[in-house]
Amino acid sequence: MPQAATAFAATARDWPAAFRAVRALLADPSDTVQVFRVMTALNSGTSMRNYKRLLETPEGGRIAYRRQELVGRLSDAAFLARFAPGTVGAAYRGFLADTGFNAGGLEAASRAVERDRDAEHPYAWFGRRERDIHDVWHTLTGYSANQPLGELCLVAFSYAQSGGLGWAFIGLMGTLKALLKPHGIAVARAVWEGYAHGRAAKWLHAEDIETLFAEPLEAARARLNIAEPAAYKRARAALGPSWLNAPA
Repeated sequence: MPQAATAFAATARDWPAAFRAVRALLADPSDTVQVFRVMTALNSGTSMRNYKRLLETPEGGRIAYRRQELVGRLSDAAFLARFAPGTVGAAYRGFLADTGFNAGGLEAASRAVERDRDAEHPYAWFGRRERDIHDVWHTLTGYSANQPLGELCLVAFSYAQSGGLGWAFIGLMGTLKALLKPHGIAVARAVWEGYAHGRAAKWLHAEDIETLFAEPLEAARARLNIAEPAAYKRARAALGPSWLNAPA
């Protein structure tokens, strides 16, 4: 147990490992394992800091006390079938159907890298929670998950929400590469918009998943102050399908 606590409370950064991982990720954006390599290299201490922040929110103490593992909940077809059309839960259900993704996919990628992620420790639990709500954030923000632009925008949003340096590093390197291509400025504006929207939004880590999923999607976006991703939509229109489906 002390080893897990030390690992998640550490502040050391492994920049060489981060550069190797982000290089591989930019070559193959579908290689999700590299995302977790970057996070392991640069996000030390983030789970500890955000867990403590969770405890300071009105609902955070209850969420932390229950310590629910979301990967099982978000992979449970019976649970997801409960939510009426138009709700966040229904939109997430549609997201899974459209993309073919599932929460277990992120879990498997993280296990390939983060050997102590399953530790029985509150900071480790919070890290798992952050991992498992990634695709919920895709649903809330409107950033697509099956093309590089949407992922870059959500990476920027996630940095604003979590403060994890790994998110900032992936977003910066992806944007710099995009600037070498046509319409790179449009990409940069969309990514910056993602960061700005993440800063303006309510802190999503403190949201109870079951309560959130029962809420109408547009009402939830308004309550959480998640704005329309206008620059992202303009960039998508400018880039066209060939860029959107190619490595960023």
